Amino acid sequence: MARLISVLLFLFMLQLCSMTVLSLIEAPDSASFVFGDSLVDAGNNNYLQTLSKADIPPNGIDFTASGGQPTGRFTNGRTIADIVGEQLGQPSFALPFLAPNTTGTAILNGVNYASGGGGILNGTGQIFINRIGMEVQVDFFNTTRKQLDEILGESKAKEFLMKKSIFSVTIGSNDFLNNYLFPLISATVRLNQSPESFIDEMINTLKTQLTRLYTLDARKFVVGNVGPLGCIPYQKSINRVSPNECVTLANQLAMQYNTQLRTMLADLNKNLPGARFLLANVYDLVLELITNYNSYGFSTASVACCGNGGQYAGIIPCGPTSSMCDDRSAHVFWDPYHPSEAANLVIAKYLVNGSTKYISPINLLQLKAL
Repeated sequence: MARLISVLLFLFMLQLCSMTVLSLIEAPDSASFVFGDSLVDAGNNNYLQTLSKADIPPNGIDFTASGGQPTGRFTNGRTIADIVGEQLGQPSFALPFLAPNTTGTAILNGVNYASGGGGILNGTGQIFINRIGMEVQVDFFNTTRKQLDEILGESKAKEFLMKKSIFSVTIGSNDFLNNYLFPLISATVRLNQSPESFIDEMINTLKTQLTRLYTLDARKFVVGNVGPLGCIPYQKSINRVSPNECVTLANQLAMQYNTQLRTMLADLNKNLPGARFLLANVYDLVLELITNYNSYGFSTASVACCGNGGQYAGIIPCGPTSSMCDDRSAHVFWDPYHPSEAANLVIAKYLVNGSTKYISPINLLQLKAL
């Protein structure tokens, strides 16, 4: 009997100590949970057997935190998500979910689930062999959600997610570039699906995943629309348009999708109590940079800084043997697909503290304050 009482007392004390430790852990005032594709991938693809990788130089050459070494980010420096996190006061960048050090209290700064080549639809990006689509990214967040309960306790974890965390979603470009518009795939896809049907599928699938995040206690969202795909060096190179032209079909598809995305987010705001969904108007933001690049201090909005092939160095991705521009801050585009850090800085500024032209119905500073 005495032995049983001792065991029970030990277990009680152990539970009490565990509860005390939980009560001492304080969540930060701001955290980012990042979902998306290569525009915001912070290195998840480093841990995949995939053709979509940015873990080779000169990628990351201007990323101060790594001393200029590649981190898996598809740009020369910080991504938009990195910069937004900094400007919202986060003490460190959200770590890639697949990184081995993304454990314990490190996840309280947020976690990055984005994956180069990933899309809204599960079939998108299959040309890269491996990539993490939106559905699996939300599955990964479900794992993080359980870890937060263990670290903070259920009540504090729920409050942390609902009030202090911003969920950013930057996805959709690959569903066009590496699915509907990709030369080896598009013929079959377009034969079976009209643009309207394809975009409907994208919207309905994304709505399902955003709603899943809501059921896991996400409340503050910023969702980026698809940028002017017809204006990136890759599309301009393969379609051989002039420097001041963009590819019409790619931009038309993006605009069709963006119109439906705006309606869908308004619907979620109306029907999910307590949720705030912001629309980041990336299309008009990037188009503004491309159209008026001189006024932002850029010398070109057509030619990739790092790449090869075609008039705009837009066919072969950036790598160790690529040609690279002398002044990286003078290029809107780092490589055939992705903005430079200088462009990301401009875009992030508008999203954090800009007007409803580029972020609506409120900006990210206002969202954080709610």
